[in-house]
Amino acid sequence: MSHDHNSAGAAHGNVKQYTIGFILSIILTIIPFGMVMSGNFEGQRGLLVAVIAITAVAQVLVQLVYFLHMNSSSEQRWNVIAFIYTILTIAILLIGSVWIMNHLHFNMMI
Repeated sequence: MSHDHNSAGAAHGNVKQYTIGFILSIILTIIPFGMVMSGNFEGQRGLLVAVIAITAVAQVLVQLVYFLHMNSSSEQRWNVIAFIYTILTIAILLIGSVWIMNHLHFNMMI
């Protein structure tokens, strides 16, 4: 009974990829943390929120590429499709919920 660890759809990284991903994750965590903790951006909350949002999205992309090994290769196609479906479902639920709550709030105020 042998175990095949190189089955289709299972991508494995190397130490260099994991190190690059780890360093990028640390940098993308330190940037917004440093901005918030410095207190220099209290008058510029819009900029602070934008930087936090941009680094959060970049952090998710780094995690997906370097640690979950999602890419455009044929082996990862079903994983990418499942991820996109999940993101779309969550977006529809969130946007729909906010729309419904806003609509109900508007109708209750009349």
